[in-house]
Amino acid sequence: MKSGFVSVVGRPNVGKSTLVNVLVGQKVSITSSRPQTTRNTIRGALTGFHEGEPAYQIVLVDTPGLHKPRTELGNRLNTLVYGSLADADAALFLIDATQPIGPGDRLIAERLRAAGVDVVVVVNKVDKAKNDDVVEQLVKASGWDFHAYVPVSALHGTNLEPVVDELVALLPEGPLYFPADVKSDQPEEVLIAEIVREKFLERLRDELPHSLVVVADDIDTTDELTTISARVIVERSSQKGIVIGKGGTLLRDAGTEARVELERLLGGKVHLDLRVSVERDWQQTPHLLDRLGFR
Repeated sequence: MKSGFVSVVGRPNVGKSTLVNVLVGQKVSITSSRPQTTRNTIRGALTGFHEGEPAYQIVLVDTPGLHKPRTELGNRLNTLVYGSLADADAALFLIDATQPIGPGDRLIAERLRAAGVDVVVVVNKVDKAKNDDVVEQLVKASGWDFHAYVPVSALHGTNLEPVVDELVALLPEGPLYFPADVKSDQPEEVLIAEIVREKFLERLRDELPHSLVVVADDIDTTDELTTISARVIVERSSQKGIVIGKGGTLLRDAGTEARVELERLLGGKVHLDLRVSVERDWQQTPHLLDRLGFR
């Protein structure tokens, strides 16, 4: 059978996590309209079958958006992306059909060529772009001379079959890296914390979404209830009040939305206890980044 690891790369907010989720068939990575939503390399497995037996397995490695870093966290996120390329059998390179190809895209193309990995270029968000713009993107991207170019809408799940076909063609013969019925190796506590963070992102403005991280400290499960205690961490005391909201409304609304999704994920009732705390300048502080899991 064919199997291997595919690094999913691109600028921030081009739809990498949305594409990974729709290809895998379930949510393994959170999404939002905020750049740099993804902060870890997240693996999702797509297993294809022939006559009831596994025929291929694509392990998609969702990565943070490559960007010009302004913090130590940003440096570490870029390092994660470059590390994922070193271990990849192939790469999916997403570009945004609604935005001109820019210096960031060209830098990523250069990095991919330097890595010597076979690349499938995905022109995403074609549902939001004019046909002429999509064609222009494909023509410009073809100058990179990568393996294949596929226009898709990850949001609507359109034209994904050619993406899978092109990736399978690039993979070597190999084993099942994941059991055929497993979609991700992301620890439950990490996914829970990320789902909580996701519910705050669209409710916050300016730089505050980048200053926020969530840690699930305790998860206690019985037959009837899962009790989750989590910390919502910000960098400034002034940010704490914003995250809580007037009369606690923002914290309550984000928590309620997170609880509903967690109940679907975990298949039962959830009690979610959220607390907001301050870790000053955590994005710039190496030992805090280590403690928060950004090694």
